[in-house]
Amino acid sequence: MHGITKTFGSFKALDGVDLDVKKQTVHAILGENGAGKSTLMNVLYGLYQADEGEVYLGGQSVQIQSPLDAIAHGIGMVHQHFMLVENFTVTENIILGDEVCHSMGVLDMARAKKEVEKIVDEYGFEVDPDAKVEDITVGMQQRVEILKALYRGADTLILDEPTAVLTPQEITQLIKIMHELVAKGKTIIIITHKLKEIMESADACTIIRRGRYMGTVDVSKTTEEELASKMVGRHVSLTVEKGPANPGKTVLSVKDLHVKDARGIEQVCGLNIDVRAGEIVGIAGIEGNGQDEFVEAIDGLAKVDSGTISVNGEEIQNTVPRNVLDHKVATIPADRQRFGLVLPFTVAENVILERHQEEAFGKGATLDYGKVRSFTNGLIKEYDIRPADCVDSLAGGLSGGNQQKVIIAREVSSEPDLLVAVQPTRGLDVGAIEFVHKALIRERDRGAAILLISLELDEVMDVADTIAVIHHGKIVGTFKQGTVSEEEVGLLMAGGGKQ
Repeated sequence: MHGITKTFGSFKALDGVDLDVKKQTVHAILGENGAGKSTLMNVLYGLYQADEGEVYLGGQSVQIQSPLDAIAHGIGMVHQHFMLVENFTVTENIILGDEVCHSMGVLDMARAKKEVEKIVDEYGFEVDPDAKVEDITVGMQQRVEILKALYRGADTLILDEPTAVLTPQEITQLIKIMHELVAKGKTIIIITHKLKEIMESADACTIIRRGRYMGTVDVSKTTEEELASKMVGRHVSLTVEKGPANPGKTVLSVKDLHVKDARGIEQVCGLNIDVRAGEIVGIAGIEGNGQDEFVEAIDGLAKVDSGTISVNGEEIQNTVPRNVLDHKVATIPADRQRFGLVLPFTVAENVILERHQEEAFGKGATLDYGKVRSFTNGLIKEYDIRPADCVDSLAGGLSGGNQQKVIIAREVSSEPDLLVAVQPTRGLDVGAIEFVHKALIRERDRGAAILLISLELDEVMDVADTIAVIHHGKIVGTFKQGTVSEEEVGLLMAGGGKQ
């Protein structure tokens, strides 16, 4: 891709960007949130058309006007937010749009299943072709997306933030899959913010900063620190800098909590935990060990069968979300698009969700949009939400990382007594991660109680003052920072080790 330029209105998302990818390699594209990485790949996949520039495949100029053109040229794309029909089977999802039919146009599911089984076996993917997508893990759903592209004959695979929703174990498996695909002749372009994963998986890395090409480096000849500084344009600390905590009174107290999921299966099984003012308690655990149900119970979204959740000495379980908010509890949810934002609302409207009744934003049933915009513009500047003039833009039009910044700005600006941060840095670049960690520590030092729930073990180990390990819905070990190793925590997460 040479000299690719793309504008949206007055905003220039890409400004003469170059990308040269060698066949049968893993090539990473690195950049801050909103730098233009996904836009560049959407041009290659035919979802957008460039205003200027050329695309070459194998040395030949090609015109890609649609995803069908891209697929015809052997290009497949796995999007950050999967495009699967949840109540369809794996086989039905893989063949959707490229169905196998009898001569009369009737769907031939027996032959389709055989073809899917053949491709599953060929690439060694452990996927059940008959399983419904809604019943398989996120990591398995991602493999289905990759299989969809391979089924259509993709030689070049674009993976957009492929590890943003995966557990550490699934990330390791994905990197193994990428290397196996390359060994079988495929070429992979991976968009990611995670420097460690670039170092482990990529051969080369192209850096984009604010829509401009900053260069391509040989990954084997660089370091995480060099990549970070080239991406952001300044030195970025890859370690969390903080002083000692000064815990005060207990803000959150959870006693013998039991919560079932939507299927009626108990997921939180006698959980006990306390979080004090001026302290960050991090919960480490493998996904699916009751974290979601625990957070939903705190937020008033799930019924508690037994046990108590107290905030500042008052029980809040089995009430309503409004009561939880009135007790000064704020939550950064794990899924920003499903639970964090109303995507068809503007950034300003999303910023005042939960707070629209406050006099600062109007009187009675009338909002003062001048005050709302002024407040929002202050947060856009403080949290470096891009583009800087997005106050009246729809939240759904922002990049994933900037959507996350909107949520964090809203929740932290409410100055909560308890901040529940679930995967707060998911999908963020290193500069934004540094900013979020500083914001959490600043809230801690202000006197807030912070409950951090993250699937990133190194994040819990680095940020939390107290580390609690969850397994099968209960806390199986609690440690002060610096008194336990990642290996010991990992063993507990898997159900072994000392407690």
